[in-house]
Amino acid sequence: MTNDELQTLVEEISLQHFQKPFRHKAYFNLRLRTTGGRYMLKSHNIDINEKYLEEHGLSELIGIIKHELCHYHLHIEGKGYKHRDADFRNLLQKVGGARHCTELSTVKRNQRILVYSCSKCNLMFRRKRRVNTQKYVCGRCKGKLVFREELTQGS
Repeated sequence: MTNDELQTLVEEISLQHFQKPFRHKAYFNLRLRTTGGRYMLKSHNIDINEKYLEEHGLSELIGIIKHELCHYHLHIEGKGYKHRDADFRNLLQKVGGARHCTELSTVKRNQRILVYSCSKCNLMFRRKRRVNTQKYVCGRCKGKLVFREELTQGS
């Protein structure tokens, strides 16, 4: 599917399900990794992750387009366009849009784990974020923390 075909599809879905025209641009954004689509508040354009079409097919893509069109139409009308707003939830349910995207199999969520230990009691600390060893000390004995290693885990 090309960007022109995507634009036509978004315009058709907007008229069919929302009874309102989509007057801005919709295009594939190859840089999107963790989300199916994105509505841009300033430009009113919609970015779509092409990998969802390749991996999950047209029905998943249509669900993502409906989700982004809910943001689009509610924002333009001055209503609650955020995920937590009742206006957004009601419209999304009415048009049958996707609340969440199906996870891509190509996305590998590598997570780093930083390992620290206490120089006095040798207690091991595993953290996702870096710890300032000059500022923080061991919670058990108040000993100095020492960085040991960085591990990588795949989810």
